[in-house]
Amino acid sequence: MSKQKQRREALVYHAKPQPGKIKIVPTKPYATQRDLALAYSPGVAEPCLEIAKDKDNVYKYTSKGNLVAVISNGTAVLGLGNIGPEASKPVMEGKGLLFKIFADIDGIDIEIDTEDVEEFVQTVKMIAPTFGGINLEDIKAPEAFEIERRLKEELDIPVMHDDQHGTAIISSAALLNALEIAHKRIEEVRIVISGAGAAAVSCTKLYKAFGAKAENIVMLDSKGVIRKDALNLSEAKVEFATDRKIDTLDEAIQNADVFIGLSIADIFTPAMLSSMAKSPIVFAMANPDPEIDYGLAMKTRKDIIMATGRSDHPNQVNNVLGFPFIFRGALDVRATAINEAMKMAAVKALANLAKQPVPEQVNIAYGETRLTFGREYIIPKPFDHRLISEIPPAVAKAAMESGVAKNPIYDWEKYKEELMQRSGNDNKVVRLLHSRAKSNIKKIVFAEADSLDVLKAAQIVHEEGIAIPVLLGNKEIISELKRELEFDADIEIVDPSDDAFTDKRNQYAKTYSDLRQRKGSTMYSAKIKMRERNYFGAMMVLEGDVDGMISGYSRAYPTVVKPIFEVIGRAANVKKVATVNIMITDRGPLFLADTSINIDPNAEEIAEIAQMTANVAATFGFDPVMALLSYANFGSSPHPDAKKVRDAVRILHETHPELVVDGEIQTDFALNKEMLQRQFPFSKLAGKKVNTLIFPNLESANITYKLLKELNGADSIGPIMVGLRKSVHVVQLGASVDEMVNMAAVAVIDCQEREKRKKAKSSGQ
Repeated sequence: MSKQKQRREALVYHAKPQPGKIKIVPTKPYATQRDLALAYSPGVAEPCLEIAKDKDNVYKYTSKGNLVAVISNGTAVLGLGNIGPEASKPVMEGKGLLFKIFADIDGIDIEIDTEDVEEFVQTVKMIAPTFGGINLEDIKAPEAFEIERRLKEELDIPVMHDDQHGTAIISSAALLNALEIAHKRIEEVRIVISGAGAAAVSCTKLYKAFGAKAENIVMLDSKGVIRKDALNLSEAKVEFATDRKIDTLDEAIQNADVFIGLSIADIFTPAMLSSMAKSPIVFAMANPDPEIDYGLAMKTRKDIIMATGRSDHPNQVNNVLGFPFIFRGALDVRATAINEAMKMAAVKALANLAKQPVPEQVNIAYGETRLTFGREYIIPKPFDHRLISEIPPAVAKAAMESGVAKNPIYDWEKYKEELMQRSGNDNKVVRLLHSRAKSNIKKIVFAEADSLDVLKAAQIVHEEGIAIPVLLGNKEIISELKRELEFDADIEIVDPSDDAFTDKRNQYAKTYSDLRQRKGSTMYSAKIKMRERNYFGAMMVLEGDVDGMISGYSRAYPTVVKPIFEVIGRAANVKKVATVNIMITDRGPLFLADTSINIDPNAEEIAEIAQMTANVAATFGFDPVMALLSYANFGSSPHPDAKKVRDAVRILHETHPELVVDGEIQTDFALNKEMLQRQFPFSKLAGKKVNTLIFPNLESANITYKLLKELNGADSIGPIMVGLRKSVHVVQLGASVDEMVNMAAVAVIDCQEREKRKKAKSSGQ
């Protein structure tokens, strides 16, 4: 993607459909006059009076306990420098977004127009009663040190400057694990720190807290090695000055065990790396480009253990592993500070998490066969769903043990369950989808590429590395639209009506005619059909010219499905093709079937649809917990419509006892596990969180998924077709660009799964 196009897309992203990235959403009813009277006057007086009696009641009656202020003056915005408070606001809003999606914390950004330490401190102190915590961000050194010190001393809520401590916490966890792998002791290793800013100082202090010796540490600033005999050293630098008579990074790195880069790109050379001790540990964390290129470093030393700040390399030192979860733990025990004990607890929890077996969902998200503790996996991945259940409890316990917790936790299992529920409202499934597709991309034909939105989707798929798009449609129109979109990549365009594809049309027509010769097809009719994009596209898939196909944007679903059924057909041993929609809801992803094809399936067909849907859930790393829905509960109605669902459950229990499935059951009981446990404790679903809903007919499934989408604003991935011989997927009429991008990723993953099964079958597994 060109920088100009990236710039335009970034600006549109922040401006449309409404400016900014965050908004305020009410948490209480407000529909009636009674609601409003309770929310404001006169009812609001009651909590006000309770808080006036005891200030701690503010946590009971207001949102203070889940509010964190993200505060900056814009003097040290990453990669941009001193750009001022207004220009820093998009970054602070982004930090608020991360707080919400990773830890369900409401982050409110506040930009302060001053570079004066005293003014900054007094401003924050005056607004502090509003918030449960203060996250300082992008404030230049040395003022950042003094501002944080003052606020920590003068406020009774958690305060943390993430630029300092976030990198320190994550890199410390990585360092402890890297040293373990290298069979080295932190008390003995020689450490070189390139950089002397806020992050470097905080990192070094935390390394020392874990046992690193001052005499074994050398720190460099832009002028070279910081030495004790230098003049006019700042207070922050005095602590890390060395008495060694060296001046350059080249001298400092000789036989060093650890290099910590928090400076600028490309200052660490292969020669320097070669001069380090055995099993060197290199954390090149300059952004966006590290102190030494990852590929170059790995080529230079085979025994290296390396981390960077980038997501496209192993071992990403990413602050999002820390700050959301540290504040979550601090807020939940109403900590009066974030102290060293809490930071060290976060480090240990992160380090230990990397040593635990990695759930399949995480492997899938990052396109890995099997992540295991070792040189290329020394810290957890940012989208590891276990972070929220591991880091906050460790931080909360440390707060309690160090005496700064005002609201201690006693039931830790219940707390962990609450934390997991907080993580259910994000878009991890989409991230998982794209990451998995990128791990082994396939060629996908877009059958309506002469439609602008379809071409936009193909462009994103290409630029994001999700798939190799093939553009099917009128070549002149596609070429013109490509110019309009500045889509200048050399992408294959296939125009079925063009004379250049006469031979291919004839080849496909022959194959199609042979397939359908006893179903009314002739060679003449076959040739006519091959001028239609969905027949031609389906034949491309059948003949192996592409791996998968996306269609349906501009035509009614039945019209598109017909040629696919004729050309591709059902997979072996499958009686019914079906569709599954993944709904991204506040309670987490819900898998719904069958949403598009089977009007009134019988019991055997419902059972087959349920089994195929379970496979879809498992493909995306979820253990399916399935409810077969009805208007009745467990035999309460003798009507055939209820009985067929009951019979489908019986079939599944007999043929697939490993599946967690039950029914017939009403939707509210299926989704309310407490109510289900109370009324039907015998059910296999009792006490479990249902994530898969199987409907008794097309009408109920289609209506439900579209209601969820339109009324609740739930994003939908699908309909995902299951039961076909090849990877072909039909989007809904008028699907959005994002929906088509997601479906392209689904098509790629479908291809990957088929390839995997084929290999397993050929190897006799």
